[in-house]
Formats: sequence, structure tokens, C-alpha cells
Amino acid sequence: MLVKKRLLIFLIFIVIFSIAYSAGSASNLSEDDSKSFIKEFQHVVEGIDAIGIFTHNTSVALPMFVPGFGIIWGSFAAWSTGLAFKALVSTTPTLAKLPPLAIIYLSPFGVMELIAYSIGMSRSFLLINTILRRGSLKKELRPTAIEIGIVIALLLAAAFIEYAMIQEFGSTLTQSKTH
Repeated sequence: MLVKKRLLIFLIFIVIFSIAYSAGSASNLSEDDSKSFIKEFQHVVEGIDAIGIFTHNTSVALPMFVPGFGIIWGSFAAWSTGLAFKALVSTTPTLAKLPPLAIIYLSPFGVMELIAYSIGMSRSFLLINTILRRGSLKKELRPTAIEIGIVIALLLAAAFIEYAMIQEFGSTLTQSKTH
């Protein structure tokens, strides 16, 4: 496959992910739903470390490689992440000053995750396209395996960066609350 065509398809899925995320962040969420989500979210992330973040993000990313389904799954993951942002905004007014996509586009781990998820979704599209055209999936094995490796490496690095930022932000928040 031509590199330009592959890059174009990848960029299209960055846009699709961004649109789905934006739709989630623009969704209406009641105050009770927001509080419930935040409570559940805090329970889930309590005590999480870089490996926990990596494991979670990888469990979200790998199904995105499934032919056809990965596009739907990735769009849902983007939408639900946007919805999570909306819930956080309702309980953290400081976040309301940020455009929703800023969290993704301006944080190093957000960009890395966006790239990883877009690779998976775009590969899902390419695989289903090959299947529908009755092409050889054998030719797709090597590039798919390479892309899975890239996604895993990106998500591992992103998890350690995100964890470091959480540790820094968390300690700063704790210090500011005690003074």
C-alpha cells in the first residue's frame, strides 16, 4: 500500500476519533449522572499505576484492530471518553475553561493515545476493506503485527507519562489543599 494512502486513512481516523470524542463531551449529563460517574471513576483509578493505565488502554486499543468492529469500538471509546470529560467538567470547574479536545491534543499522553487508537481503527478499516474485496489477509498480517507493536509501545510510554503527570498533579493538589 502506498504510504500516502495509509497516512491519509490514518488521518481520517484521527478526525473520526476527535469528532466522536467531541460528541461525547457535548452530551447532556445530569448532575446525578456526573457525580455517579465520578464516584465510579475514582473507585476504578484508586491506586492505579503506570502498568494499570497501560493495561486499561491496551484493553481498549486492541479490539480496535478487529476488522470492521474496531471502527465502531474505537468511536464508542472516543465518545465515552468525551462523556467522561463532560462529567469531570461538571465537578471540576477549572476544566470547563479548556476546550474538550485540548486534553487530547495538548497532553503528550493524549497525543500518543490518539495516535495509537487511530492506528487501530484505521487498520480495522483496511482489514475489512481487504475482506470485502476478497483480498489476501495473509498480506495484511505483517503490517498489522507491526502496527500492534507500535500501538503497544505508544501506550506503554503514554502510560508512564500519564502516571508521572498524575503523580505531579496529585502531589501539587494535595499540597495546595493542606496549606
